[in-house]
Amino acid sequence: MTSPHASRLTPHDFGKVAVLMGGKSAEREISLMSGQNVLDGLRRQGVDAHAFDPAERPVFELKSDGYQRAFIALHGRYGEDGTVQGALELMAIPYTGSGVMASALCLDKLRAKLLWLACGVPTPQHEVLNVRSDWAAVASRLGLPLMVKPVHEGSSLGLTKVATVENLAPAYELAAQYDTSVIAEAFIAGRELTAGFIGEQALPLVRIEAPQGNYDYQHKYFSDATRYHCPCGLPGAQEKQLQALVMRAIEVLGCSGWGRADLMLRDDGKPFLLEMNTSPGMTAHSLVPMAARAAGIEFDDLVVRILELAHVG
Repeated sequence: MTSPHASRLTPHDFGKVAVLMGGKSAEREISLMSGQNVLDGLRRQGVDAHAFDPAERPVFELKSDGYQRAFIALHGRYGEDGTVQGALELMAIPYTGSGVMASALCLDKLRAKLLWLACGVPTPQHEVLNVRSDWAAVASRLGLPLMVKPVHEGSSLGLTKVATVENLAPAYELAAQYDTSVIAEAFIAGRELTAGFIGEQALPLVRIEAPQGNYDYQHKYFSDATRYHCPCGLPGAQEKQLQALVMRAIEVLGCSGWGRADLMLRDDGKPFLLEMNTSPGMTAHSLVPMAARAAGIEFDDLVVRILELAHVG
């Protein structure tokens, strides 16, 4: 990963920049919000930035239209799963965020967890679910409550916290509406944290306090009831340990550029990585801008720093 403090580029150096936003995933609405914020920030910094929606135009028009860099503000499938990254690689257009393989791994919650487990990165126990799953046995092995989630979705879409065996099947059916791959995950009681990074710089942790602990799609993007704490309130030494763990989790998955890890700190002090986001939200409620601001990086400077780290290969 490249340091965010490398020699700074001027707005002219970036050339014509596409902000990829919208797309075809279930997170299209949030992507449009993120993309507009990024677009506005880049333009305020003097960058020749333009909106580009891959759901409305073929992505290969980026080359014929003379774009020289791409800021990926797409969320979910076709934006965070390596597909658009592969297209940009073929066109030799530098893009923000992780490369093809890391993007694909991170959107696949199951394979990210398997890789973390193989490398000693703590993550909650899980089981793969299907229509023939023995719900009582799943609950017995993972304990209740537990979480049921689609493997390839973000923004908590299709996510359910399940408190009884009877509710497992409906939770599976909901998740299966979003994805053919569904997992159950042991619930970790404790503090919910998120950890952003830019290049090799770990950003301050943000502690999330959602109503009844329900940090769902509505509370992530539209509710003012969710409270965010940055500084997170942990002792400095403990925060540094968690940041180091997150950077190790990033290294294992091969992430680069920028991103955000979600984790739980169990009541006994043990951390658990939940998932990695390679194209985090950039809305008014988003957490990377909040953490960056705590580190002295205002939004407009943040989007330029991310764009500076655009790459191919």
